[in-house]
Amino acid sequence: MKDHYDKQAYNPEFSWAFLHPKYWGTWLAVAFAALLCLLPHRTRRAMASLFAKRAVKFNSKANRRARVNLKMCFPDKSDAEREAMLLENYITAGSFLMGFAALSVRNRQWLEDNTIVRGEEHLTALKENGDSAILLVPHTWAIDIPAVLLASRGLPVSAMAKKQKNEVSDWLMHKQRVQYGGRVYERSGGIKPFIKSIREGYLGYYLPDEDLGAEHSVFVDFFATTKATIAGLGRLAKLSRAKIVPLYSIYNSETGKYEIDIYPPLSPFPLDTEEQDARLMNQCIEQYVTERPEQYMWILRLLKTRPEGGENPYKIRK
Repeated sequence: MKDHYDKQAYNPEFSWAFLHPKYWGTWLAVAFAALLCLLPHRTRRAMASLFAKRAVKFNSKANRRARVNLKMCFPDKSDAEREAMLLENYITAGSFLMGFAALSVRNRQWLEDNTIVRGEEHLTALKENGDSAILLVPHTWAIDIPAVLLASRGLPVSAMAKKQKNEVSDWLMHKQRVQYGGRVYERSGGIKPFIKSIREGYLGYYLPDEDLGAEHSVFVDFFATTKATIAGLGRLAKLSRAKIVPLYSIYNSETGKYEIDIYPPLSPFPLDTEEQDARLMNQCIEQYVTERPEQYMWILRLLKTRPEGGENPYKIRK
């Protein structure tokens, strides 16, 4: 079995300081989550439906971001249609989050029995050919599932992440993510260790829809608007000598199962310009999200950075 330890990777360890009273609330929440995940999925969906109907009425920043995103991406839809999308999105989110602890509480066989994978042959073909791969993974609620599932099947993932402020949550999340293998690198450490791990055979886990600011982005179309889209995927593919494989992760709240759709590698790729690469990346997201919009994290600051000094759309005008 591959030794997944890398001194350059992020490897948090348990500390007795985690038992300090300031973390008791976190531990109680963890215990509650462990119990919730054992409930039948229909019960969790019913509870999520009740919570979602209340949540959409709150005057919260998350609701504002979601409504702004939906309006900018789908201006042709009516307010009622977008509100229906938001409600279903929250039901999916609540159902998934109430079962998220199952990744730690349940065993490998449970995960296998409750996950449907479509298109794994695309990864198998790359591995048999000796090719490296970077997975293009948009921000859906079930974004962590493919990394855990693939590692459990002997295909460990390498990812970059930002350390959480709550050290207990950070440690627990890390343990859950790498329980079957894999590596996580802190973004502050740069991208070289991530590239090295891909060359060593790890599946790169690339999140294409984050807004990292104008200095790290190019502005290209995203649905009906323009988005500051991460630049450099073409260079990353060349440096890591990897194929780019789109992947969409789903939690089906009706069946209680995870679904992973793996698509053929992008070809040709990279294209002639960073703008073309970024636009192709966004087109992938648009295709998958249009089919299953309830899965996407619409609450994120997806469109914060605007072209030509445009105003932050989430800012409340006084």
